Amino acid sequence: MAEPSSNRLLDALSDEDRAAVLGFCTRRTMTLDEEFCAPDETIRGVHFVLEGVISAVGEMRDGRSVEVFMIGHEGAAGVEAALIPARAATRMTCQVPGSCLSIEAARMRELTAVRPALREALLRFQTGLQHELERSAACHALHRADQKLAKWLLRCHDRVRREVLPLTQEYLASMLGSQRTTVNEGAQALVDRKAIRYARGRITVVDRAALEGAACECYRAPVGSDLPDDRV
Repeated sequence: MAEPSSNRLLDALSDEDRAAVLGFCTRRTMTLDEEFCAPDETIRGVHFVLEGVISAVGEMRDGRSVEVFMIGHEGAAGVEAALIPARAATRMTCQVPGSCLSIEAARMRELTAVRPALREALLRFQTGLQHELERSAACHALHRADQKLAKWLLRCHDRVRREVLPLTQEYLASMLGSQRTTVNEGAQALVDRKAIRYARGRITVVDRAALEGAACECYRAPVGSDLPDDRV
């Protein structure tokens, strides 16, 4: 029997499929700002996160950027290349240090070609990401800065699994596609609600329930996948 991996996507597989994937994986440390893939670059690896966060960031020619989605221990970065050869549409970087299990994308395609249950599991995860992207488009356009910030902090908190998040104002502005003043106003609103403490580039989740109450409806929206829900 294959041992659990601490990655929920892998652990949802059958013992046989999980063992087949793990047999070709290499465990690696993820360091802050480490780049896994650049825009329009061929995706050469699939990275199952064990701890930490990989962010997919969309970049504009004028230098502005916004986080498109984040991956933690619930999934993997580069899954699309496990199904067909693919190029990256975003820049995938480590935003919270941790570790992952990496496998060559070409090897994953070989495995999914002969293991239909593995292919189906990856397709379900990819479908969930697509639903999240569709929801995020409406969220960015319609919801207030403090609501979006609360949602983003909750999603990061789910994945990092500790109360103190090392997030600077500049980083938050980049991830949310907002001005630093807007992020500061949103963070202050959450401080006023006693949901968080914010000082010196560190956000402490003080009251999880209050933070959930401040978040927009998108945090609890269905993600389109029947993998176990990672939110608490």
